[in-house]
Amino acid sequence: MKKPKKFLPEIPRDHTHPVSAKCVISSFEARTMLEQKDSLGKKIEVSLNLGMSVSEVEIAREGVRISKDAILHWEMLEKIAEAGRRVFYLVGNEWHEAKKFSERTGLMRSLVATGRAPTMMVSGILMHRIKEIDPITDTQMKLKTIAPIRGYVLDTATGLGYTAIEAAKTAEYVLTIELDPVSLELAAINPWSKNLFTNPRIERILGDTSELIYELPIGSFSVVIHDPPTISLAGEMYSGAFYEQLFRVLSRKGKLFHYVGDPESRTSSRVVKGVMRRLNDVGFRKVRLHHEAFGVSAEKM
Repeated sequence: MKKPKKFLPEIPRDHTHPVSAKCVISSFEARTMLEQKDSLGKKIEVSLNLGMSVSEVEIAREGVRISKDAILHWEMLEKIAEAGRRVFYLVGNEWHEAKKFSERTGLMRSLVATGRAPTMMVSGILMHRIKEIDPITDTQMKLKTIAPIRGYVLDTATGLGYTAIEAAKTAEYVLTIELDPVSLELAAINPWSKNLFTNPRIERILGDTSELIYELPIGSFSVVIHDPPTISLAGEMYSGAFYEQLFRVLSRKGKLFHYVGDPESRTSSRVVKGVMRRLNDVGFRKVRLHHEAFGVSAEKM
């Protein structure tokens, strides 16, 4: 791999590291363990990392033994089982909910279990589709609209890092920018986000993309993946001025994917029309709506 270009040298990189949690579970996993409560001494397989893998644990009188010195007590497992889609993680002997208020944005963020990779909820709004789909598949469908993903990639909103992780599987380099430090703190807890912090092809910046975009070099990216929060939370990232900058940093024949929400919904249908018009206005061509990916693709000719 070539040495990545040094973008924004005066802006500190994010130095968040994954949290060393003994386990990260939700009601899905807690219920599986509780179903075996009367099977003392029995060993079962259950996920301790939100479905990424399974581990062998032992059913004990006081709870589920996950290691020689760690046990998940029945009382706590019962509370988690009744907690809906909330996510909990164990560090040392203390349980914590994967939820935190952001001083930076004034918004509450939390992990939301899906039975597979979790999504993030921001002020009551889910950041991925989870109805008849999971967040990883949702991400893959978005990237498929502009495949193949090659060269240098700009990911304008890190979130849990799924976009950056998927793009880095084939791209040479991915620059991902996140406004809210709490978002990265939750990603550090999430087992499915591990590669965001370990893949050398991914560079993380903590800052406001709508401001930092002006400092990125002309034509420096072959792909831009623009998956911003809803227009009600980040209206500036849907503006013509911001699209001009996306056009500027794309190389010739570069491709853009822009998430817009369900095009069939009354709210998003209006957003889609405005997005497609403004993208055309700033110079993008082949502006196309992809219903299955809830987004719009475009190219710089």
